[in-house]
Amino acid sequence: MRRIKPTKKVVLTILFVTIYSLSGEVIIAQTPENIRPRHQWKEQLSDHFQYTGDGSVIISGHRGGREEGFPENSLEGFQNVLNQVPAIYEIDPRLTKDSIIVLMHDATLDRTTTGKGLLRDYTLEQLKSVRLKDINGNVTPYSVPTLEEVILWSRNKTIVNLDKKDVPMEMIAALIKKLQAEDHVMVTVHSGAQARYYYDRFPDIMLSAFSRTMAEYEDLVISGVPWQNMIAYIGPTINSGNKAVVDSLHARGVRCMISLAPTADKLESVCDRHKAYLEEIRKQPDIIESDIPTEIWKALQVR
Repeated sequence: MRRIKPTKKVVLTILFVTIYSLSGEVIIAQTPENIRPRHQWKEQLSDHFQYTGDGSVIISGHRGGREEGFPENSLEGFQNVLNQVPAIYEIDPRLTKDSIIVLMHDATLDRTTTGKGLLRDYTLEQLKSVRLKDINGNVTPYSVPTLEEVILWSRNKTIVNLDKKDVPMEMIAALIKKLQAEDHVMVTVHSGAQARYYYDRFPDIMLSAFSRTMAEYEDLVISGVPWQNMIAYIGPTINSGNKAVVDSLHARGVRCMISLAPTADKLESVCDRHKAYLEEIRKQPDIIESDIPTEIWKALQVR
């Protein structure tokens, strides 16, 4: 690792890849040469996620990311992206037959692993013989990770955002408490009631809250959870249909996240994806979630 001083010449601001030496100096770990931190790491995630209108963009790897040879929702895939791009990760917790939380987007193993059938029919021990596949269906040497392994790996490296799948909120909260991980783990919530559940147990936790419509926005208002504890998922783009929601969120210091996984990420050619990414970047989202965070990073360099 080598020490790097912040520079005002960098337009893009990504905040989640800094650690500190004992002397308090900023050190950049496992990041490209041109990445610079905006400011020092602070105790609460809200300090990093606050919307200030400075034009900074945070990259979120959807299911970790998608590159040949590296499966989604895998430790190896996370590290591969982080070696190239300053990114946070949206990941998918699910339960095994013996109630261990592992990472898997689908309820079944068929698409992403060498296994067959429902994940919930496998114990963790049985999963150890299963291998993950990459985006092209190629078998890799990598195994299904547990959520605990990923949370421990991510500490001082990045932020992980836990999507809502089949794991009860009580189990998610218990694991966060056990690992004392609220300083680098976010939780996706689909309603104000879910947001309130986590906030009541972790007053400093950051939540990725659905706020695609005014009805969903008002539900968050009713919850009473402070806006500083939230980023907002507003849908696949910013347009006339959600612009009022975006303006309301910005007025309260909330960053707005779009997801390109169902749209631009699905275009076949790199060139077509790049053009689509640039078009979305022009609409000024604050967080971009993508299956291909390395390509989003490249697009942000030329915006």
